[in-house]
Amino acid sequence: MSNATQLAIVPVAGTLSYPPRQSAFTQAFWSGLREGRWQTTCCEDCSKLTFPPKPVCPHCWSTRVAWRPLGSFGTLYSWTRIHAAPSVFASEAPYAVGIVDLADGVRLACRLTGTESFVLAPGLPVEMLVLLYEDGPLFAARPVRDDTPS
Repeated sequence: MSNATQLAIVPVAGTLSYPPRQSAFTQAFWSGLREGRWQTTCCEDCSKLTFPPKPVCPHCWSTRVAWRPLGSFGTLYSWTRIHAAPSVFASEAPYAVGIVDLADGVRLACRLTGTESFVLAPGLPVEMLVLLYEDGPLFAARPVRDDTPS
């Protein structure tokens, strides 16, 4: 687990509005994320990554899984801005959430942050980061400038 990608950690005042469920198995993911380690499970039989981490590979049903680092960059697949939020998130509205395709081939949903000076659109480059609340971490993505010459 020590070779997991290190994500930027952004401290957030307050507590999580809806803390993620944790199990004995996912505790390694959440405790690693608190320290900025970005990782998931990879099947040792079919070599496919799974996110969120799972003790059984959903591709071949093997129980031979190991922790592997995830890359921290990807692209925005889709997004939305939530104005009429569920009551537990009402104090945070409006907020953006997105579907991100990581360069590793993993697709995930997460909060989007730092979007104020960007036009959100599919294909926008993003980087993953940790929002570290007083009572635990959440992963999120933020847009990055793509300065690659065309």
